[in-house]
Amino acid sequence: MSRGASAREKVRLAARAKLNLRLNVLAREATGYHQLETLFCALDLADDVEVAIGGRGIRLDVEGADELPTGPDNLVHRAAVAFFEASDKPAAATIRLRKRIPSGAGLGGGSSDAASTLRALNLLTGSPLHDEQLVQIGARLGSDVPFFLCGSSFALAWGRGDRLLPLQPLPPLSIVLVVPEFRVVTADAFRDLAASRGESNAPAAAVLHAHRLAGWEAIAEDAVNDFEPVVFEEHPQLAHIKRALHDYGASIALMSGSGSTMFGAFTTDRAATRAARRIREAFPSVRTIETATNTWTSANG
Repeated sequence: MSRGASAREKVRLAARAKLNLRLNVLAREATGYHQLETLFCALDLADDVEVAIGGRGIRLDVEGADELPTGPDNLVHRAAVAFFEASDKPAAATIRLRKRIPSGAGLGGGSSDAASTLRALNLLTGSPLHDEQLVQIGARLGSDVPFFLCGSSFALAWGRGDRLLPLQPLPPLSIVLVVPEFRVVTADAFRDLAASRGESNAPAAAVLHAHRLAGWEAIAEDAVNDFEPVVFEEHPQLAHIKRALHDYGASIALMSGSGSTMFGAFTTDRAATRAARRIREAFPSVRTIETATNTWTSANG
């Protein structure tokens, strides 16, 4: 995204879901925020974000998720406001959002929509902001937003999610998402985790070796989510789903983010489809979504 790019009338972007292949919650700051360390991986599953400049103010239309607000309580709307304030451009845009990613499920849909909105607005207005400025705006909106602006579908992130190391994506894996009927409130998950840790409120020190991020076998061995123990205690069904995914052949079975979505990684589409069917039979109240890990980087367009 270079400065001075020609303006367009309309931009449509895919806002991809994400998984956390590793999620460590580190020390809590005096501000109350927790430091994080996570390995992000984007998926082929995506919302559609279409943005056009013009009109009066910011108009947001949402299709496929009637429960989502369309005003300032929506992260996409807030992203548009933040962009126009930072770029000193008139706040005039129409944003159409078609949802496919389940909301509030630990898949980063809202954050990805917000990131795509920032990218689209920047393209439509001649790229007044550098990539680093977009990431700074994204970090203020949420800890997942910078990942979707970093230029790779695979990245290590730490701090509040605003420190990122883009990585070369690995060969794609088939993914089964298992989405329960209930949601997990992120703030509650942080609170319960802090309470479970007591006074120390931080995990032990660790060294991350680069070779452990260069292949699926090592990533599977290291896959962990610090939220799982406290979330599983509140929602035991998720622990049963994780065991079932492993039993049905998943090389990785983990909760994404603070939940409630569980995911399993499989080497073939056939294995994923078979596992998804068995999961639905064993847990009739859940729904499954079959997708794959995404291999996009800014280097390949």
